[in-house]
Amino acid sequence: MRPATRPAPLDDIDLSDMGFWSRPSGERHEAFARLRARPAPVFFTEPDLGPIPTGPGFYALVRHADVVEASRTPEVFASEPSAISIPDLPEGFNEFFGSMINLDDPRHARLRRIVSRGFTPRMLARLEDGVQRQAERIVADLERTGPCDFVAAAAARLPLVVICEMMGIPESHHRMVFENSNIILAGHDRDYLGDDIDTAVGRVLRAGAELAGLLADLAAERRAHPTDDLTSALVNANIDGESLTDAELGSFFILLAVAGNETTRNAISHGLKLLTLHPEQRATWWSDFEGYAATAVEEIIRHASPVVWMRRTVTRDHEMNGHRYRAGDKTVLYYASANRDETVFCDPHRFDVTRSPNPHVGFGGPGPHFCLGAHLARREITVMFRELHRRLPDIHSTGRPQRLFSNFVNGIKSMPCSF
Repeated sequence: MRPATRPAPLDDIDLSDMGFWSRPSGERHEAFARLRARPAPVFFTEPDLGPIPTGPGFYALVRHADVVEASRTPEVFASEPSAISIPDLPEGFNEFFGSMINLDDPRHARLRRIVSRGFTPRMLARLEDGVQRQAERIVADLERTGPCDFVAAAAARLPLVVICEMMGIPESHHRMVFENSNIILAGHDRDYLGDDIDTAVGRVLRAGAELAGLLADLAAERRAHPTDDLTSALVNANIDGESLTDAELGSFFILLAVAGNETTRNAISHGLKLLTLHPEQRATWWSDFEGYAATAVEEIIRHASPVVWMRRTVTRDHEMNGHRYRAGDKTVLYYASANRDETVFCDPHRFDVTRSPNPHVGFGGPGPHFCLGAHLARREITVMFRELHRRLPDIHSTGRPQRLFSNFVNGIKSMPCSF
């Protein structure tokens, strides 16, 4: 009789330690595989973050089944008080970052209902035209300039301009939106936040205040002089007697600018790196671009997992997949781990542009918090690579990407390319 296999030890894994997140991606994925092999979710203590109170710790949900079930059960795994921070955020943060991503129903449903009405078929059609126009312009500029930093010259430009045009943000403010969104999602990266926690907190709060202030000024102008942009649609919306407050509008714009800009740009950046590392997959996709576009884009999102995790707080005692959770427990849904779950994805570490089915959770798990901008993100990624395929089919990265030092966003700050 064969002895039972014992789970591999976890002494070298601490998801709260930023040192873990500086390790090579292959080592991190191997660590998550060991966590998935455990019979129960592993509990981690929270680090000391100075001015931010240290919490009791959290359970790491690393299996696809756990992430999906928790996402489908928001009445138990709640987004309040915060989905985007493992420590409970200080009160000042909620003024700018208390968007619907950090809310539960009925408040979440109310905001999403109002915001969704701004994404009418006419608005989406305009967006798609804008995506195509911007992608053509960006790739034409690449042709003229030659080898460059792909992130700055291409991946970062497309979602930034699309979102700003969608909201009606003047071009003179695009740089400010870009820089402040970088700061808000900087994680622990000193290039954006400085060397100490107090400086970092101050910079994040100032970035939120600047973005909210920009929208407050624009909202006042659009109430007096409406146009056909999304800001006008939102400030003048009245859905069953409900409309957005200025604070809600500001928080939504911060969510849109940050989530819609940073995550899409990182998916595009990772996409070029993956196609460079796997030329056989590029050859497959390029042999029939339209035929493989849908599966290739989903595979880029699965493989990159631009958003690594979201937090949930347990509202009542609850048993899930054999583990008993208590009211008040924090859980962290690790999408990056769920997207490599070997019980769901065959050969999960392989990049395969033909992979189907592909039930990844790169846009969040199923449920009320599934990404509102998933359609737009897919469109942007597809159009960008279509233009690259058409005009610069041999474009490739030429050096090691400079990665964002973050445990929340799988970001690439810069990456050289040539063609």
